[in-house]
Amino acid sequence: MTKRVAVAGASGYAGGELVRLLAGHPQFEVVTVTANANAGQSLAEAHPHLASLSLTLQETTAETLSGHDVVFLALPHGASGSLGDEIDADFIVDCGADRRLEDPQDWADYYGGPFNEPWTYGMPELGTQRERLRDTDRIAVPGCNATAVTLGLAPLIEAGLIESEDLVSVLAVGTSGAGKSVAVAGLATEMDGSAHAYQVGGIHRHNPEIRQNLERLGGQPVSLTFVPALVPMFRGILATNTARLVPGVTAAKIRVILQDNYMAEKFVHVLPSGVQPRTGDTVGTNGVLIQVDVDERAGRAVVVVALDNLGKGTAGAAIQSLNISLGLPEELGLTMIGVAP
Repeated sequence: MTKRVAVAGASGYAGGELVRLLAGHPQFEVVTVTANANAGQSLAEAHPHLASLSLTLQETTAETLSGHDVVFLALPHGASGSLGDEIDADFIVDCGADRRLEDPQDWADYYGGPFNEPWTYGMPELGTQRERLRDTDRIAVPGCNATAVTLGLAPLIEAGLIESEDLVSVLAVGTSGAGKSVAVAGLATEMDGSAHAYQVGGIHRHNPEIRQNLERLGGQPVSLTFVPALVPMFRGILATNTARLVPGVTAAKIRVILQDNYMAEKFVHVLPSGVQPRTGDTVGTNGVLIQVDVDERAGRAVVVVALDNLGKGTAGAAIQSLNISLGLPEELGLTMIGVAP
């Protein structure tokens, strides 16, 4: 039976991608879309490519969103926490940050405002999360940058092949990662032919989320230097993650662990040796491409990860996780096939 779906924050980049993917999903029907400043406009005014859906953006309230089978919240941090508690719906999927962190101090340090109890973390490839998703109706979608770093380093941390201290991740991030309101204010023009780092010095809000993921698997504190940079592309993340090797660990062992870890995964692929991930190969997909090498002189593993920040980084992960919770094939409505760059 088709489920009636509402998407809050549908005028934004992540919300629009959710609507696009849900429109092609055989088990879902998007019947309600909401926004804040854009309420009252047609969905087509925010996303011309979605004009065939003939939907009008309504005001984002618990009353508007209640009564649906599924509600997706694609709202800024701080906006979905209390709202999620007020909505009467069978399943709620929060694509924002409000339900990701388990430590109230981390929330206070990086976000501020009221802390909300975490929901089931929507990264099926991480530890036991797939099993947890099968038994939940409230899902917290991971941050896009956190997904790129975690998927690259988690198997090596869990296997004890890399040191948990001195992890370094440098990310090239598409401008859609900054959000639609920032882009509309002129970011796209400023980024033409330019790139710049942002939220440097350990202050990026995905930092505690990454540490939370890796510490859960490794069982010990993690020290991470995490530096994102906006680059002149619209969507995509290329994460270069490096870590000190545990003495005696070889390049062959690193590769085997990553390959074995993701062998059964439908969306995460370790590329053949010598083939580097490209963001363009992931655009519009739920796919993740990984390559691993070892810098012998530096004694460090180098794990490069490419994904679409609006796909596997947000909307794709949300739908994949919900599919699992509903007992559907987790690939339903999603694709690994990208567009040639």
